[in-house]
Amino acid sequence: MQSLNPTQRRIHQAAFRLFAERGTSQVNILDLAQEAGVARGTVYSNIESMENLFETVASHLAREMHERVNKSFNALSDPAQRLANGIRFFIRRAHEDSQWGAFIHKFAMSNASLREMFSSQATADLLSGLSTGRYTFQQEQLLSVLTLISSSVLGSIFLVLEGHRTWRESGSDTAELILRALGVSPEEARALATNELPALPSLD
Repeated sequence: MQSLNPTQRRIHQAAFRLFAERGTSQVNILDLAQEAGVARGTVYSNIESMENLFETVASHLAREMHERVNKSFNALSDPAQRLANGIRFFIRRAHEDSQWGAFIHKFAMSNASLREMFSSQATADLLSGLSTGRYTFQQEQLLSVLTLISSSVLGSIFLVLEGHRTWRESGSDTAELILRALGVSPEEARALATNELPALPSLD
């Protein structure tokens, strides 16, 4: 994580793992010290509070994922393809990193930073698609559309984490159905949702 010394990074990574596994209310300083392999005094001297630590971890995860997804869109102009890819990036990453997926699934609806991660790029692309006739929903429905997208992605992440669907099945179905709901034809929605998904760029 950015701007952290090695000890702070270790504590933050331990906190991420514990929050993903247990939620926020079941993690205390002793748990965190044991998970990070440091003394309790070291934890106390490196964090302000558990609440502040959680917010810092969530903000970092949100910023990192938003920047990586946004970077992948540099050469992609079609808002429908961008939306389909963005949906599938989230679901694939939950498969590849189950702790990341568990954290997102637990907290994305209740944490402002994580909600922003879902909505910021999607809002721009939805409005772009609406203004060019790519989509057919009403602009006053934007908040409902964003809720549809985020809740569908979180539901799909749950299916993948529980082993009910593969990330490819769940990701493609979710992207296809959302695009169809926004006015893309069934055939094109399926094509956009099943195109080869590129690697998610690193931030190096």
